[in-house]
This record gives sequence, C-alpha cells and structure tokens, in this order.
Amino acid sequence: MEEISLYGYQEEVIQPALEGRNIIIWLPTGGGKTRAAVYVAKRHLESRPGAKVAVLVNKVHLVDQHFNKEFQPFLGGRYRVAPISGDCDQKDFFGRVVQDSDVIICTAQILENSLRSTEEDKHVELTDFTLLIIDECHHTHKDNVYNKIMQRYVQAKPKSGLPQVLGLTASPGTGGAKTFQGAKEHVLQICANLDASAIVSPQENSEELQRKVPKPVKKYDIVNQRPKDPFGDHLKSMMSKIHEFSAVENLRSDFGSQEYEADVVQLEKQAAVEGNRKLAQCALHLRQYNDALLINDTVRMADAFRLLRDFYSREAEKRVGLDDTDHFLFDLFQVNEAELQALAALTQFENPKLGQLQKTLLEQFVGQNKSRGILFSKTRVSTHCLFDWVSDNRPMQDAGIKPAILTGASNQASHMTQKDQKQTIRQFREGALNLLISTSVAEEGLDIPECNLVVRYGLLTNEIAMQQASGRARAEDSVYSVVARAGGQEVRRERTNEYLEELSRRAIAEIQSMEQLAFQQQVAELQRQSVISLRLAELQLTERQNRCLASDVRLHCRLCNTPVALGNDMQLINGSQYVNINPNFEVYYKAGAKVELDRTFEDWEPGREISCANCGKEWGMEMIYKEVTLPNLGIKNFVLDSLGHRQSVKKWKDVPFCVEDFKYTDYVLKKFPDLL
Repeated sequence: MEEISLYGYQEEVIQPALEGRNIIIWLPTGGGKTRAAVYVAKRHLESRPGAKVAVLVNKVHLVDQHFNKEFQPFLGGRYRVAPISGDCDQKDFFGRVVQDSDVIICTAQILENSLRSTEEDKHVELTDFTLLIIDECHHTHKDNVYNKIMQRYVQAKPKSGLPQVLGLTASPGTGGAKTFQGAKEHVLQICANLDASAIVSPQENSEELQRKVPKPVKKYDIVNQRPKDPFGDHLKSMMSKIHEFSAVENLRSDFGSQEYEADVVQLEKQAAVEGNRKLAQCALHLRQYNDALLINDTVRMADAFRLLRDFYSREAEKRVGLDDTDHFLFDLFQVNEAELQALAALTQFENPKLGQLQKTLLEQFVGQNKSRGILFSKTRVSTHCLFDWVSDNRPMQDAGIKPAILTGASNQASHMTQKDQKQTIRQFREGALNLLISTSVAEEGLDIPECNLVVRYGLLTNEIAMQQASGRARAEDSVYSVVARAGGQEVRRERTNEYLEELSRRAIAEIQSMEQLAFQQQVAELQRQSVISLRLAELQLTERQNRCLASDVRLHCRLCNTPVALGNDMQLINGSQYVNINPNFEVYYKAGAKVELDRTFEDWEPGREISCANCGKEWGMEMIYKEVTLPNLGIKNFVLDSLGHRQSVKKWKDVPFCVEDFKYTDYVLKKFPDLL
C-alpha cells in the first residue's frame, strides 16, 4: 500500500473533514481533490471501527479510474475496495458487496437504485455507510441523481447514524444566476443539498496552489466573417421555400442559429400534438437544414452537404408511404443536390475559422515533440468532421499532429463505447495520440494528462464548462484559445462566462466569511424548503399519473399520427423499461437490425430495432426478458391522446396515467396457457 503525500494546501482544506464535519472541498482541476479525499477516507477508516466509505461518481468510466489510480493503490493493501458500475455483475448484489467491503466506488445511479430496491441482495440504507464522498458535487442540484440521494439524506436528518459527507468540486457555478445575490443563493443551495457546514478552499496555502496549478494564457483568436457564403445562402433559400410551403409563422430567429433550432423543435412538438403532419415534417427537415448551416459555420461546406445528403438517404430507406409533404421535401433536395455539391467544392468560399484553427494548432505543435492538446467542439457530428479535416490536412500531418475523437460513451451504435473511450485516453496518455477532438465529456473527471493547448471551437456553454476546459491546460506555458467569429455568439458567451466565473468566486468568498450561525440558519431554511418542495412534487406526480385511466389514453405514432396502442397495453420492467404487452401490437411495427449494446444486463438482452410499419418512424427496440420478446418503446416517439386532449412528453414519468409493473407469470401463462 503506497504512502499518501499531500501538499500543504490539500492538508489545509481537509482539516474540517478530519474533524468529522460535512464539507465541500473547492479546488481547481488538477489540484488533487481526489487524492485529498483518499487521505480523508484513510483516516476515517483508521479512526472509526466498522467504518464504511462510499465514493460516488457521475460517469461510469470514473469508477475504474478512481479505483485504479487512487483508492486501490493507497487503500487496497489494508482495506477491501470494490469498484461497481453498470457493466459490472456485482451491481446485482450491491447490498452483499457493501457488507463485504470497506470502500465502495460506484456510480450514483447504482446507489440510488439500491436505496429504492426491495430485493435483499441489492438493498442498502444510507446508514450502512459512515462516509459519503461525492465527486463533481456541483451536480447535486435539481433532478440530478446526486440530489435524489441527498434529498433522502436531508429528509432523514433527525435520525442518527447518517454518514459524514465530503463533496469535491472545481466549479460550483452560479446556477444560471446573473447577479451576485443569485450566485450566492445558488452556492448556499448546493451547500444545503450536501448538508455542508462549509465550502473550503486554501487560504494560507493559496500561493502554493497557484504554483502547482498555474493558469494558462488565454487568447481570443478572432476571425472576420467570410464575405460571401453562396453554399449557406442556397441552403437558406431552400429553407425559405419550406417556410412558404408549410405556411409556418412566428419563427423569430435567424437561419443557422441555435435559437432557430430551439424554435423548430418547439414547432415540431406543437404540430405533432395538433396532428398537423405537414407542419411537423417540415419542422423536422428545417432542423436538418439548420444543422447543416451550423456545420457550415463550424467546419467545411462539404461536411455540411454530406450531413444533409446522409439524412435524406436514411429517410428514403425507412419511409414506407409518401404523401404530398414527403414528395415536396424529398424533391426539393433532389432538385438542388447537384448545385449544393458544386457550391460546397468552391474552396475560395471555405470557412475562415478553419484557417485560424489551423494556425492556432500549428503554433503549439510545430517543433514541439511533446505537445498535447484538446479541441472542444459542441456535437458528436462536429467532432467527426473536425477529425476528418485534421486527418486530411497536410501541414498538420507534417507537424506530427495525431488526432482522435473522444465523445461520451453510449449504447447507440453511432457513439463511442466505454472500451473505445478508455483506449483513446490510454493512447493519448502514452503519446500515440496527441490531439483529442472532444465534446464536453473531456471537460471534467477524465484522467487526461496535462495539456499545453486547449481550444474551444464553436461552443456556447456555461461558466462551469469554461472553467473545467481551461483546467485541462495545466502544462508549463500552456494556452487556452477561443477560436470564434468576430461579433459572434461564442465570444459574447465566453466573455459572459468570465464574468460569471468571477461572480461565483465572489459569492463563495462571501459565504466563507459568513458567521457560522448565520450560515447554518440559511442552510437549515433552504433544507426545509427543499423537503417541502420534494413532498409537493411527489403529490403532483401522483396527481399527474392519476389524471386519466390508462385505458382512455391512446398512443399515436409521432410521424404519421396512426393510433397504435392504449395506455393499459404498457407495463414497467425493472423500474425503467416500458414494454407493450398487447400481442396484437406486432402488426403496427416492423423489426430491423439487431441492437448491439456495450454492456450486458442481469435478466434481459436487446433484440431488434423497431419502427412504425406505416411510416418508418423509429419507436425503440425489442427487449428479450427472461426468454420473452417484448417491444420496448420510447415515449418521445409518440403523441398521447386522452379523450381528445393531445400532448407530447419526453419521459415516461410525465405520462398522465399510471403504468403497472410487468407481471411475468401472468403474461407467460396468458400467452402460453398449456405451460401448466
């Protein structure tokens, strides 16, 4: 077991925790928050007989990372440390593992599931632990799973035996507040949610921290808007024709903006609820054109054209019956396809931001063998486009730039798997790769080596994301660059984030200077309000789920508006999977390719993709549960009709009727009556 060595500033911030107090440790990215937490856990285990520590993380990959890099090396020689994540069989015996271990490292969702579970092997209580370490604790807010766990904690406060709480964060943020008072209230709310007696940062050893984690040089690499954009102008003219065809009104935002995207998303929802298929389809296609404009503004014209062409190719394959709206939309693209392709090939009108991005990258990589960088972009699509651009770029190849894509792990076929993600980070750490082209997944948590360059490109995010990204540039003489168009939204948002970061710092300093009694009183009042709000939300949820009889609710395909199921056809498996048990439902859908997931499950496996037999709209997938195949549906793909009242919801928890739990035995015996 390795010895734990701490810097002076780390020893300073952990003192209240060593005294048994609930606190939040606020240190920048690279400041060693996790190492400090390991030391607290060690002292806690040494000083308290029967102690048991839970380390909660918000992303699956952090389970193994914290186990392998921190807790096992320093605690494993003396204590039993168990990592448990969603792809681990031990999660199904979580209660047993907790009994047999001294330290549990798990995703917060696994703990929440076990707190809710009634199965003896899975169930745990918060009182089973004596120390709760919450990584990236600024997420303990609103409906986040961290907050669900801590709501249980706060509600149970009058009882004894609750664990000590240690929160870790690099950036509490302002919670969307734009004023000092609002920022202060947000930080106090985070303290209340975590039942923290203080938010702690180095005071006496602040200079040591600054030497250990130096700030990068920040640059604004600003580019003038391209004088002419014939490709983008042609896309906009096509969008105008769709507007005329659909008679769409009240879209206030400009083509090619994120505000316009939000408008058309709302338009599609409204049209789906109204059963206006023409308008709903036009909204969906307008969103694709807007995405193409955003890509045109971010990467190459050819990338934008390919995005649009691939969309129409996919749509043509899955559509079954075409109506006048479909013919108009498909014909519009086909008639203009050749001209769009020709315009995309005119290099004199290429995106000038790419030229500046190339210059920014080459400045850090040319002649520097050990350079490492992260290029942050907004979407998975843009990361793939940027990867293609870097890979095809001869000057960047000559500079030795070896790029790779890093996006969030997901079960969807087009996304990275957890295995791919780990391999990419390992190759980056070893030097086989030196430029990560990443979405926000690389902003926090991941064990990524110090970089001498971080570039934010085409991003509109908050102050927390800005601080997290900046914290990745920790190498000596590192650079943090914002590549953006002059006068564009990205620059305005980055400047706003700088103000909000300072606002958050001032708010924390103000809270740290409060009299302890006044702080405790405010925290206690916020906790009382949270308990009341939680109980009110539970009442409202019960009321919402009892507004309608399940038998009175029809599910209509969101695309073609065909009624395909009743609410009482739906049942719930394992608290999260919503399946249709009506044997006649199979006539309404067609099955596609086998779904491949990056993880296995205790009692079910994925079957095939399923979509509407009438129009080809994706609905979900088959779920093979204990040898029984059931259609597992995503409610966002349907519109609900309850006695003439139509609505659209994103999540099953928001439906206006109660969904019963799946009765396996009843279902099997009804379908196969001769089994007994």
